[in-house]
Amino acid sequence: MARFRDQSDELLAVLQRFTPQAASVDATARIVADAVLNGGTLFTCGNGGSAADAIHLAEELLGRYRGDRRPLAAVCLNTDVGALTCIANDLGYSQIFARQLQALGRPGDLLVVFSTSGNSPNILNALTTARNAGLTTVALLGQSGGTARSLAEHSLIVPSANSARIQEVHGLILHAICEELEERCTL
Repeated sequence: MARFRDQSDELLAVLQRFTPQAASVDATARIVADAVLNGGTLFTCGNGGSAADAIHLAEELLGRYRGDRRPLAAVCLNTDVGALTCIANDLGYSQIFARQLQALGRPGDLLVVFSTSGNSPNILNALTTARNAGLTTVALLGQSGGTARSLAEHSLIVPSANSARIQEVHGLILHAICEELEERCTL
């Protein structure tokens, strides 16, 4: 069985279909960097494997990606177990990210969501809440982009129905964002 070869061939094909969006990736990285370097907080969220991507992006800003620089304000909305379980229990799972944004988000901040389908109710509610609160919204999506595509101001859509390949490309995008930030950020 040539499982790894098949996976890598599929990833290469997805990357070739995604490459025409390279300028949009660079523009999105600049949008994120502008917001954070001008004092905004980056909020991230996702479900399942996309939650891991959301954590990854936020921790790279708080810690460091490659080089030494000052820490940057970032909050991953899927990491506070107490908040998640309280909100899910009292208001429903669809509100777990939106409720946190209502409390923490301010104009000038930015929300980056990760979703392979673009149709998760908690992601859609987060995008709507963020826009209503004056946050810039970015969606890293897959497939057709789902409903999130029209709710986000800026969308990057990986042309695949395979969640694994979508998330692998999302990883490349979040690293492009980190590289933009570190190039422009000083200690």
